[in-house]
Amino acid sequence: MTATVQFPLHTAVREFLSGPHGLLIGGEWVPAASGRTFPTYDPATGEKITDVAHGEAEDVDRAVAAARKAFEEGPWARMKPNERERLIWRVGDLLSERAEIFGQLEALDNGKSAMIAQVVDTEWAADVFRYYAGWATKIEGSTVNVSMPFVPDGQFHAYTLREPVGVCGQIIPWNFPLLMASWKIAPALAAGNTVVLKPAEQTPLTALLLGQLFEEAGFPPGVVNVVTGFGDAGAAIAAHDGVDKVAFTGSTEVGKKIVDAAKGNLKKVSLELGGKSPNVVFADADFDIAVPGSVNAWLFNHGQCCVAGTRLFVEDKIFDEFTQAVAEAAAQVKIGPGLDPATQLGPMVSQEQFDRVSRYLSEGLADGARALTGGKPWGERGYFIEPTVFVDVRPEFSIVREEIFGPVVAALPFNAEQGVEAAANNSEYGLAAGVWTRDVSKAHRTAKALKAGSVWVNQYNGFDTAMPFGGYKQSGWGRELGAAALDLYTQTKAVNIAL
Repeated sequence: MTATVQFPLHTAVREFLSGPHGLLIGGEWVPAASGRTFPTYDPATGEKITDVAHGEAEDVDRAVAAARKAFEEGPWARMKPNERERLIWRVGDLLSERAEIFGQLEALDNGKSAMIAQVVDTEWAADVFRYYAGWATKIEGSTVNVSMPFVPDGQFHAYTLREPVGVCGQIIPWNFPLLMASWKIAPALAAGNTVVLKPAEQTPLTALLLGQLFEEAGFPPGVVNVVTGFGDAGAAIAAHDGVDKVAFTGSTEVGKKIVDAAKGNLKKVSLELGGKSPNVVFADADFDIAVPGSVNAWLFNHGQCCVAGTRLFVEDKIFDEFTQAVAEAAAQVKIGPGLDPATQLGPMVSQEQFDRVSRYLSEGLADGARALTGGKPWGERGYFIEPTVFVDVRPEFSIVREEIFGPVVAALPFNAEQGVEAAANNSEYGLAAGVWTRDVSKAHRTAKALKAGSVWVNQYNGFDTAMPFGGYKQSGWGRELGAAALDLYTQTKAVNIAL
């Protein structure tokens, strides 16, 4: 079966695609101020899906003004925490009710498996909204027993308040469009903030459909605004003096630009950036679990995943056997369009990303790497890349040092006596890591030594909504998910009253 086969779309998906796709600003769907639109494409075919409004700086101004009004004057500012809780929870329920619709739309726009987009992306996004709905009533300050030694006869009542930051600009990537929107919007709303969301230009559709859910759930106008557009719209959000906090997920290169743009009003900044994560397999690992787990580490979401375990460190005693098993398993993966239920590996998201990954394949081979499987594009249509396992690599190769964001892994042997930690930490990134071993003590020692925000032992991609997620080094600032995410969207006020 090739990537050109078409599969039926849900009626609601067809209806959504046939309608106009404006910007959500102040509770209304409006065209871009310029009247311009831009196309979004199906990466499985390269064909246009539909057109969406081309938001720019003027549209960001309008959205920020709407969010500011909702934060300071609208009913959102006066709404009780349990009222916010019910609204946020309702969004989670609506997502679950329409999981198939969101899954198909994500598959069409992004290229990922519709089944995975439904079961993982959409249902997890629903869980994120429900999780943070519960937090809306549990954000608390504290009382402080102050001493005030320079006022020996004084009595005081001191306490802290955790208050919302204000207007939050949120810029999300194309690899998990719906899920990343939920990670950012849900905690921001739970804390009482308002939002201007800018989805990636490659994958704007589920953000727009999500905007409709906020309307249906009963959110006041201006609480959630959605501006579709390109990098200039994101830059306008990051630099806007009316934005109190900006959250960005994407490349480290762009993250640095976000920081520079945000310095004008010193807005709060959180960043979830790139990765080149090590996945460490010791000789005593459970072979039957470690092989498929290590394949999933770099093939999940077609390798377009910031935490992908694309540096595979295997103890030298089992290196040849293990890497061959990984290559054989990867070669059996079913490649095809996301709307095919049998598809396990979909296309790259765009022509640009396809060209980027293809260039890394050529560089790796030119440097002397050997592909146990893959090593080239796949098919005659769409942006497909074969799953590729490189061996005979050295640390200085670009395929070992740089984030490829495709279905490519570089495998390196290590000697247990010499240790693996230094090699695993030899990266500017520190987002995630995997460890495979039956030795509990070895697992704990290695996990502690790895410089990464998340370490998964005898599993990979071990996410949970309650677990904080973020990176060390140039993989970002701050933590999303769990209670830690609320720190990104609140500020602390100290109140000290002389009695």
